[in-house]
Amino acid sequence: MRIVIAPDSFKGSLSAAEAAAAMGRGTRAAFPDAEIVEVPMADGGEGTVDALVAGTGGRIITHTVTGPLGQTVEARFGLLGDGTTAALEMAAASGLLLVPKEQRDPRITTTYGTGELIRAALDLGVGRIVCGIGGSATNDGGAGMIQALGAKLLKADGTPVSPGGAGLLELDRIDLSGLDPRLAQVELLIACDVDNPLCGPRGASAIYGPQKGATPEMIALLDKALGHMADIMARDVGRDVRNQSGAGAAGGLGAGFMGYLNARLRPGIEVVMDAVRMETLLETADLVVTGEGRTDGQTLAGKVPMGVARRAARFGVPAVVVSGAVTPDADALMTHNVAALLSIADGPITLDEAMAHAAELLERASARALRLVGVGIKLTRAKS
Repeated sequence: MRIVIAPDSFKGSLSAAEAAAAMGRGTRAAFPDAEIVEVPMADGGEGTVDALVAGTGGRIITHTVTGPLGQTVEARFGLLGDGTTAALEMAAASGLLLVPKEQRDPRITTTYGTGELIRAALDLGVGRIVCGIGGSATNDGGAGMIQALGAKLLKADGTPVSPGGAGLLELDRIDLSGLDPRLAQVELLIACDVDNPLCGPRGASAIYGPQKGATPEMIALLDKALGHMADIMARDVGRDVRNQSGAGAAGGLGAGFMGYLNARLRPGIEVVMDAVRMETLLETADLVVTGEGRTDGQTLAGKVPMGVARRAARFGVPAVVVSGAVTPDADALMTHNVAALLSIADGPITLDEAMAHAAELLERASARALRLVGVGIKLTRAKS
């Protein structure tokens, strides 16, 4: 029997790799002779790099980049076990947590460090870059990123536009002739789980600007700036991204990836599963076990258990979900190739207690779940 274990992290208690290890121990208790493959998962947000590195036997690399306020930042990214794929999180270079709350101002924060991180990956000679774009501190439409990669965003007088979202109002023309030529030889996989357009009431500035420090007046200015960038981009680059789904992700970084680099945005879990070549693992699997900290109705929107179960369905492989908490509305997962849905709680327990003992509880719950699978196998054999 071959079992693939592919959980997300249990936020605040277990990394995806730690969760997979606990599930693996429980699974071996039930099926000591089974072949077990542990593949930590993520959905493109925080923890994606660690999950991919752990799941492929890769390594973490630290690189000095420019932070969102122009400060020096030590940013981590991963080189996966295949030696040809790099995994990045834009938040490592341009994330909200890198800006003190009292200094948050999306008019001036820049994605320049994200571009430097991509360039560091290119220096390794990779053929594929996986980039998660959640958690940004920025609203510059990817302007800083593309400048770090060699493009020129120029004012009418031929000088570079100012850093940050407000600087886009100065934009007169875009020159991509100096863009790093290695980008044309690299596959870009952009993990994005939002469908917001670039501008308007559902756009980057209106929806995500306030959490980055934007006042109503700033939001109006930033929305105008992104719209202006979109107009210049359509004229000079030939790609109109203003109303593209996901263009508003990460302060318009989604638009930057699509417009400047012709990259395609995809759901985070799909990008991660492609990166670890999940289909190859599922082709010979009999069962997949997944889970997360809390499984609820939002899981159906594309979180890890849903993504794993749907991918497994292509190969007729049933999925078992073991999570920290399971709410009643999560039962809808049972119509999406989830054969069983269990919580790690084995009796009355507080959230703090569950988080403190998450590994032990997850191991025991996984063993219980897999023993029930064993009962099903025996019943099937008896009837045949």
